[in-house]
Amino acid sequence: MENITIAFIGSGNIACSIIGGLISNGIKPKQLVAADPDKTQQQLVAEKYGVRVFDKNYDAAKKAEVIIFAVKPQLMREVVKEISENMSVENKLILSVAAGIKLQSIENWLGQPSSIVRVMPNMPALIQAGTSALYANTLSQEGQKNMAEAIMRSVGAAVWLNSEEQLDTVTALSGSGPAYFFYFMELMESRAIEMGLNNEDARLLTIETALGAAKMALLSSCDLKTLREQVTSPGGTTEQALNIFIKGKLNELVNNAMDAAKKRSIELSESVKD
Repeated sequence: MENITIAFIGSGNIACSIIGGLISNGIKPKQLVAADPDKTQQQLVAEKYGVRVFDKNYDAAKKAEVIIFAVKPQLMREVVKEISENMSVENKLILSVAAGIKLQSIENWLGQPSSIVRVMPNMPALIQAGTSALYANTLSQEGQKNMAEAIMRSVGAAVWLNSEEQLDTVTALSGSGPAYFFYFMELMESRAIEMGLNNEDARLLTIETALGAAKMALLSSCDLKTLREQVTSPGGTTEQALNIFIKGKLNELVNNAMDAAKKRSIELSESVKD
């Protein structure tokens, strides 16, 4: 990616996380530009990352090979049309991290043949520990898809999906998933304090337990079920706790929660009018 310019339309948290990740992975700040209507945000981004920031979206995008739309979904129609009305995007790679905005909508708003990749990142991208799922339209070439993957790998792991519809499942899994773990950790921490630990120790033990379990799962060749069984000694304390989860039908709660998140993702996608 040495000879390309990447433009960010919008410079909020997700855009800044990708900018920071790219720079950490060797991209020069002069290769990155951004656009933002907020003068304070412009100054913050310029000072923190050393990139050029513009008022007008098309001023940032016109000389870029890659354009990343990182604005709120409700603003996508406006900013995409603004770009398409002021410049050609036929030879550029378009990335959208706007949740719920379908490829067909972006294609319609652009009104030009374009290579477009939809991306569903998640919150840990802010610390370069995110997971992103990608899906490209039929005009995207292999080299462009490799470019999109390299960009998102700068902030964590990245996977390609077999269909655009799978992005709704990803939203319910990794998009919303960090909040599920935060909630479970919150409950564990709170109960540990009620059982006698001080706040600091309860927080540290909760977080380090979650981190250790996740890292062990990542590095192990065993599946999650096997790892759980390895930790669960017959007649032991872990088995007693898991029996409560099973009796309380935790599996059904998780299924229902993820189904609800996926349903809402679909509803939000369908609410966007072309």
